[in-house]
Amino acid sequence: MFLAVASLFAIGLQELSIGSALRMGPGYFPLVLILLIAALGLVLLVNGVRVAGEPFGAIPWRSIALITLPTIFFGATLKGLGLVPSLSITLLATTLATRKWDLKTSIAVTVCLVLFSWLIFVRGLGLPLALLGPWVGGY
Repeated sequence: MFLAVASLFAIGLQELSIGSALRMGPGYFPLVLILLIAALGLVLLVNGVRVAGEPFGAIPWRSIALITLPTIFFGATLKGLGLVPSLSITLLATTLATRKWDLKTSIAVTVCLVLFSWLIFVRGLGLPLALLGPWVGGY
């Protein structure tokens, strides 16, 4: 799966200029990520072929849905709800994917990740993300 994802992104990367380590183009960082994902995929592939493992169990459809759907929700509601509500709902929903769910842990993880995201993306990088969107009374 990692190799397939890296290959798909590599196809899209062809249109971007790579540049060099001293003068990075818009495709430089994505190329580094593609190479890391592909390397991880190769390590997992070699390890999977080399070492015998247990057979797969049932596919955890509930967990897959509780990771995928909130991520789509985040992308669809970021502008309308704003960063804090959209990310908070997304993170709380994804914590439900585990069988060992705990309310206190979920809230603590959500608060820390929302704060961390605000520090990095809004304060650190200066991205123009509204903390509260127009759907909830923000700007």
